[in-house]
Amino acid sequence: MRYWHPFTEEALDQIRKDNINALVILPLYPQFSISTSGSSLRILQEQFAKNTQHYGPDKMVHTVVPSWYDRPGYVKAMADLIKKELDSFTPAELAEAGDAKCARHVLFSAHGVPASYIEAGDPYQRQIRECVDKISAALPGVSEGVQVHLSYQSRVGPIEWLRPYTDDVLPQLGQQGVKNLVVVPISFVSEHIETLEEIDIEYRELAVESGIENWRRCPALNTDKTFIADMADMVAEALSQPSQTVTEACIANNCGDVEQFDQRLGFTGVQGVGAEADLRVAGRLHDKERINGRVAIFGLLATILIELTTGQSLTDILGISFN
Repeated sequence: MRYWHPFTEEALDQIRKDNINALVILPLYPQFSISTSGSSLRILQEQFAKNTQHYGPDKMVHTVVPSWYDRPGYVKAMADLIKKELDSFTPAELAEAGDAKCARHVLFSAHGVPASYIEAGDPYQRQIRECVDKISAALPGVSEGVQVHLSYQSRVGPIEWLRPYTDDVLPQLGQQGVKNLVVVPISFVSEHIETLEEIDIEYRELAVESGIENWRRCPALNTDKTFIADMADMVAEALSQPSQTVTEACIANNCGDVEQFDQRLGFTGVQGVGAEADLRVAGRLHDKERINGRVAIFGLLATILIELTTGQSLTDILGISFN
């Protein structure tokens, strides 16, 4: 994993101990971004370049599946979970709907990224939109009383991130009279802090304060059978298709020169070979990045502990209001 055990380096050590000499590299991010899949692939690129005696082309072959947001199996699995939540609204709840046209609304909440990433060529926003369009096509439409929305969550810092922000959209939906809402964590395939705390606690509280009375949250895919079967098919298909190296995947997704994204070093040569001096500097940067990630995780865990202990949200304790 990127910020917790087993780290990429630990997994590679185990792979080497198991005498594995061929890899299918499959990031668990449906949509590609320099900050997610790209970051993980750079770590692999770094390790391959620094340890050519273990991971050189004559020692280990690999291929990358950079993104898979448009796979029919993934789209179906997501649509099935959402339909189940849509069907859970009772006749009484549907009768409460303040929207004359649509009694049920779906809000896809994707993890945000800085807008500068998109301006520099990161394909993430385009892939999110295409993904939402494909899933929405498998759902009931406006004519059947369902309206779809898209927003972005988890922004940090003062810079501009992808809009609209989830914490802006929820009050807007409340003002429009929306009463029945299904929130879908579209860029997350498993439950974690940003679904269990940010969506389930913070955003739900904001939604209720905004007048959205009947809240549903679509679960992440986790071990959904359709999803797992599609993942297995994806690996099998990757073995029979032309290979794509980590470097080729980064170049194809506009993250070959990562300095224009987030001021980290890029890499040269096939699989990073030939950039050992740069990689030593990059290694120190990645160590700092890992520490920052751990601090962020511990901060979120501390927030949950405070809220569980006091019975109040951190925003209430600090006197912060969304109104």
